[in-house]
Amino acid sequence: MSISDRLSDMGITLPDAPAPAANYVPFVQTGNTLYVSGQISSGPDGLITGKLGDDLDVEAGAAAAKHCAISLLAQVKAACNGDIERLVRVVKLTGFVNSTADFTDQPKVINGCSDFLVEALDDRGYHARSAVSAASLPLGVAVEIEGIFEIK
Repeated sequence: MSISDRLSDMGITLPDAPAPAANYVPFVQTGNTLYVSGQISSGPDGLITGKLGDDLDVEAGAAAAKHCAISLLAQVKAACNGDIERLVRVVKLTGFVNSTADFTDQPKVINGCSDFLVEALDDRGYHARSAVSAASLPLGVAVEIEGIFEIK
């Protein structure tokens, strides 16, 4: 099944790729490797802000991470000139979680992104990953995730 069909079956329409918020590019391609800049948690109602372990729980954090995954795929689609089917696989994700010093469930939060990518991409979605805590993130967002992808 194509990626587009899987996303459609999941009720997901990829938005336009978010524009950079500062002096950087949203992605860089070298050979068949695509590096996508960190995507911050933003949904249909705007930024998803807050601190895990304080005003957000793991479930809310995982939902924020899923929105990062959707933005990552939107960037991949833009990098592939609108052809998401050129995505070969997700190689690696690095997830940053805005969390309190005693919060230790960063991997469960970033699972919101990982689980979505595996559901949407099947075997192409399995990846290496890091999930780390951050004392704060840009604009107060709950989660930021960057990715490395293989494309054709």
